[in-house]
Parts: sequence; C-alpha cells; structure tokens
Amino acid sequence: IVKQLREAGAVILGKTNLSEWANIRGDHSSSGWSSCGGQTKNPYIIDHNPVGSSSGSAVGVSANLCVVAVGTETDGSIVAPASGNGVVGIKPTVGLVSRTGIIPISKTQDTAGPIARTVRDAAILLGAMSGVDADDAVTNNSNGKSFTDYTVFLKTDSLKGKRIGVEKNWKSVNTQVNTLYKNALDKMKEAGAILVEIELMKEFDKCGEAEFDVLKFEFKDGLNRYLANADASVKSLADVIAFNLKNEARVMPYFKQEIFEAADATTGLQSKIYVDALATCKKAVEFMNGIFVKNKLDAIAGITMGPVCVTDFIYGDRFGDAGFAGPPAVAGYPHITVPCGMAYNQLPVGISFFGTAYTEPLLLGMAYAFEQITKSRTKPKFSKNFVG
Repeated sequence: IVKQLREAGAVILGKTNLSEWANIRGDHSSSGWSSCGGQTKNPYIIDHNPVGSSSGSAVGVSANLCVVAVGTETDGSIVAPASGNGVVGIKPTVGLVSRTGIIPISKTQDTAGPIARTVRDAAILLGAMSGVDADDAVTNNSNGKSFTDYTVFLKTDSLKGKRIGVEKNWKSVNTQVNTLYKNALDKMKEAGAILVEIELMKEFDKCGEAEFDVLKFEFKDGLNRYLANADASVKSLADVIAFNLKNEARVMPYFKQEIFEAADATTGLQSKIYVDALATCKKAVEFMNGIFVKNKLDAIAGITMGPVCVTDFIYGDRFGDAGFAGPPAVAGYPHITVPCGMAYNQLPVGISFFGTAYTEPLLLGMAYAFEQITKSRTKPKFSKNFVG
C-alpha cells in the first residue's frame, strides 16, 4: 500500500498509534492504548476514547494533523474510530486492497482502508490503494472490479431511487442517537431513497461466538506464518505470549492477554471447531445475501456506533451501541461511515452504508449524496472534559 501511495505522489508522514494488537490481545482493553504509543485521545473531548483499532489514523485526520490516513479493519476497526472521531471511513471489500505487510488477524476478514474528513478525499485515497498484489492472492478476485479513480461515482443525486434496508425496530439505548438516526433516515427519504424494513441482526447475533472462534483460529495460523519470516526475535504467538509475561509491567499494566492465550490453544484450521464456526458465519452471510436479493436492496444503512465513552484503564471500553460493523465484516463486504451529527453537541456519531462485494462505487455515491445534503461534520474543539 505504501509503495502504491508513494507512486501516486502521496507524502507519507509516519505511523499512527493503534489499539494494542488491534484489540485482540486481552479482555477489558482501552481502545487506542498501546505499550508503544500510550493512550490516543479523542480530539472532541480529550478524556474520551478514540475507539479502535485504527485510533491514531482516525484521530490524526480528525485533528487536522493529516489530510488522509490508512486504517485496518477485521471487524469495526476502521468504521468505529471514524464514527467516533467525526470522519469518513471506508472498509473495502476484502480483496480490493493488498494486505501484504499487515500483521494478520483473519485471512477472511482483514483489510486496510481509507480514513478522511470528506467522502471525496476517502475516494481519492481508495483509488490509489486498490489493485492486484502478487503477494496477496485474495486480491486476484478484484481484477477488473477496482478503479483508480472513485471520484467519478460521487454524484449529489446518488440516493435517488436507491433501495436501502433499515433494521426493523432498531433502537439505541441513547435517546439522542435515536434522534440522529431518525433525522438521517428522513434526509435519505427527502433525497429520494426508498427505505425498506428488514430483520438482519437477529440472525447475525447468532454468529457472534462463531466469528470469534474463526478469528482465534485464523489469528494463530496467520501470525505464526507472519512471524516465521519476520525480522523479529519472536517467531510465534507462543513467543509473543512469553515476551509479554516477561515484560508484564511494561506491556500489560492495564489488561492482560486472555485472547492471545485462547488463540494459542487452538488446534489448526482443520479443527472441527473452526470448520463449524466458519460454516455458521457463511450461513449468516447467505441469509444476508437473501435479504439483499429478496428486497432488491442497493445497500443497508444504520448507525455506525453510539457516542464514545470516557477512557477507562480499569474497566476498559464501555460503548452503548454495538452498531452494524459485524455483518459486512464477516461477509468481507464494503462498508462506509459518514458523520450524521453530534450527540449532546459534543460527540460525533456516524451513519453506515454497506453493500455486497465490490459495490464501493454505489456506496460512495450514496455516502457522498448524504454528506452533501447534511454537512454534519463539526470540527473538534479539543475540550478537556464533557460538559453536562
């Protein structure tokens, strides 16, 4: 990705801080904290959490430290911090963007993607990042399906006539989020979108444990392969666990490595547990595909996540709304989040659009139209704390 960006003329400023091991090391983690970079702060209220895993990428863009940034996602790690920091995030179709050089969690779900303050900037970055990579076989699937210029799909009338699925009876625990959601749906309808009630999450909620099993198995397998050829003293997940124990005071002062230990206990991708978990996830994806076909949907939309919580090293993250990152993540489908307003006039909330494989042009058009109609992004004020 970096090579492609340099060839496109981008100026690489550096690496950003992210959640320790992309939030897959231990329970009760604080998103945006790493033993290398410390705690990333949310630019809207600096004692609040930036969300993860691509915390620094979203914060850097939001705080005007850079124009665009690259994030990575396995499940929510681009769209969640983008939403929580009031910017645009694109989780592309798995295979549209190379994963070469990225420490793996899941071969079926991992991808990099753009984060920017506007849909146009995100589209420009996506065009520069996309393409086939001989070192990442999954990208072969994108041959003939990617574009070097996604800005041609940005039209202000792109919501007109689009059939968009919305979760039936969805309701946030936060009344202000409910108001933002209603306003967002009203704006879509005003722009000519046709909203269709669906029931997706009831089925997807069943595969949460199966997805976690898939990630644990694929993480151990992928990381061991990665480290075996890496220029590092650790050569396996077991070595990393041992390193963390030896350096516990420095690398595990707030939360431990329960997920690492559970992943290291897995027994390979031939295991019945893994095979069954993958089948459960595929069944949920087939159910979602059926919803798209039956209702002739162009996309599904919903609140990306609720407003962020206060950063808490004792209890870890406590986010009220899980949002809609799961279905497109498990399926490997594209997902875009765009700012849709502020909760309590202080904390940004994003709205999500996701579709089936390689529908980035369609989603970018809808996200752009929504952005231009609403102009919902508010600049961060770097407040010290929440004002009730």
